[in-house]
Amino acid sequence: MTPINLTPADLAIASSLVLLCAVLSLILSLRVHRALLLAAVRMVVQLLLVGFVLRIVFQLSNPWVTLLVAAVMAGAATYEVGARQEHRLPAPWQFVTGGGATVLATVTITVLALTTALRPEPWYNSREALPLTGIILGNVMNAVSLSLDTFFNTIRRERAAIEARLALGSSRYGALRDVSAQAVRTALIPTINVMSAAGVITMPGIMTGQLLAGMDPVGAAKYQILLMFLIVGGNCLGAFAAVYFSIFRLTDHRDRLRLDLLRTR
Repeated sequence: MTPINLTPADLAIASSLVLLCAVLSLILSLRVHRALLLAAVRMVVQLLLVGFVLRIVFQLSNPWVTLLVAAVMAGAATYEVGARQEHRLPAPWQFVTGGGATVLATVTITVLALTTALRPEPWYNSREALPLTGIILGNVMNAVSLSLDTFFNTIRRERAAIEARLALGSSRYGALRDVSAQAVRTALIPTINVMSAAGVITMPGIMTGQLLAGMDPVGAAKYQILLMFLIVGGNCLGAFAAVYFSIFRLTDHRDRLRLDLLRTR
C-alpha cells in the first residue's frame, strides 16, 4: 500500500465540517463559533509549521538540534499546564511544579523507551525521538494539568477538614493523603478510559495512522500497546510528582497549610 498523499482539495472538503459546526453554533446561539474557527486556523498553521521544521530536523540528524526542538516543546507544555487553571501557584512556582513534573515524567519515559523497546540507531535519532516525545509530553501535560486543578480546588473546598487533621497531629502528607489520591485518580481516569475502549470501541490514532500507511495490523497493534503503557507510566509519574511538589510548596516546615500562596485567575 502506498502512502496517502492528501491534496489541498481533500483538506478543504474536510474543513467544511468545521465550517458547518460554526454555522450551527451561530444558528443555535452556542457561542463557540469564534473559538472553533480560531482553533482550526491555529491547528492548521501549527501543524504545517511543525511539518516543515521536522523535515529540516530529520535531514540534519543533529542531536543538539533535536534537543533544542524537544526543549521548545517542553517550554510550551510548561506554559499550557497552568494556562486554564482557576487556582494556581505564583508564576515561578507554577512553572517549577507543573512544568518540572511534566518534563521529569516525559524525559524518564521517553529515554526508557528509546533505550529499551525501540532502540533506534542512534538512540536519540530525531525521527524516532521527537514524535515519541510529542506523544508522551502531550498526554503527561494533560494529566498534570488535571491533577493540579483537582488538587488546588479540593484543598480550598476542604480547607477546614485538612487543618483539623493537621491540628490533631497529622503530618502534611497524612492530612493531604485523600486529596492527593483523588487528584492523581482524576488525572488517570481519561487514560484508563482510553485503554479500556482501545480496539473494541475506538481505534487509537497511532494505530490508525500506521494502518493507513500500510503497516501490518498485528505489528501496529503491538506498537499501540507499547505506547499506551508508556503513556500510562508517564501520566502516573507526572501527576504524582506534580501533586507532591504542590504539597511541599503549600505547607511549611511546621506542617501548616499555606493557601495564601495560591493565586486565583
